[in-house]
Amino acid sequence: PMAAGAGAFAWATFPAMPTRRVYCSAAHRDGQLFVLGGCGGGGRALGTAEVLDLTAQRWTTLPPLPTPRAGAAALTLGKQILVVGGVDAAQSPLASVEVYHVDEGKWEKKAALAQPSMGISAVQRDGAVYALGGMGEDTSPQALVRVYEPAKDHWQPLPSMPTPCYGASAFLQGNKIFILGGRQGKLPVTAFEAFDLETRSWTRYPSVPSRRAFAACAMADGVVFSLGGLQQPGPHNFYSRPHFVNTVEMFDPAQGVWRKPSRTIRMKEKRADFVAGCLGGRVVAMGGLGNQSCPLDSVEGFSLSQKKWEPLPPMPTGRCSCSSCPTPSLLFIIGGVAQGPSGAVEALCLRDVP
Repeated sequence: PMAAGAGAFAWATFPAMPTRRVYCSAAHRDGQLFVLGGCGGGGRALGTAEVLDLTAQRWTTLPPLPTPRAGAAALTLGKQILVVGGVDAAQSPLASVEVYHVDEGKWEKKAALAQPSMGISAVQRDGAVYALGGMGEDTSPQALVRVYEPAKDHWQPLPSMPTPCYGASAFLQGNKIFILGGRQGKLPVTAFEAFDLETRSWTRYPSVPSRRAFAACAMADGVVFSLGGLQQPGPHNFYSRPHFVNTVEMFDPAQGVWRKPSRTIRMKEKRADFVAGCLGGRVVAMGGLGNQSCPLDSVEGFSLSQKKWEPLPPMPTGRCSCSSCPTPSLLFIIGGVAQGPSGAVEALCLRDVP
């Protein structure tokens, strides 16, 4: 499929959230964008739940989460929004799991995780939710993998990840969950692994070539991208400081190797703590922090066919530490930090090009 031309992309600006926040959890269902929890200006976890009707462009305040939380995993399951883990107002990881019933307009507590966990990576397939990794109360990274079946309201343990980590990126491709990125404490993890849902076993792939914190990951046409971030000084270079990079590393599972990073496919902008996603046959990098004094508003797209980056229209509000939520035609960027917590909700979309 041809990638859309740079001119086909545009930003849709929605009314700001009633509550400015960072580290919130977002889920999209049937023309509605749910934004749950997060941290407000004081840095404390919020119970606030709000929903944006995309057609009416109107926010409604929902009953608050029974357990205030930030950095939770959120997924849409039929007529329910499932919220898993995160941290509470005292910054402690949570085992609690809650569900919002869209039709009834109310929250219900569900079976908790066996261990408290923040920074869980979650994907769903065939109505089951897979929760991978996280960070526990002792601040050590977890290798836990658990599956939740809503009908049974039960979390079942699965074989652990070879490399414990939290805050990783997880991508469902066929019957595999690919997982990469993430951290152990303050250190970025280079492990790249896949869980086969049919054999229920793990495969280790070659590690991400360079060690970068606050990188962003994306998957397009089966190719995995690890982008940007803060390059960590190597052991040989003890005194150098972490620095922003425009690194692009690509892994094609068909070939089983990371493509050697070349100067020609680097991003135009050095950035970390940004959002990466997929839209219109392109990998897209949006906002984040770079060598400027304020968050970036620049956006660029990489065409897999042409193997090059092109500038796309900039974000209306430059931000870092954003939450994101993909829908088939929109890439939502929610909240984050502009000057303090932001209420901005904007979506990159494809124009209806005649």
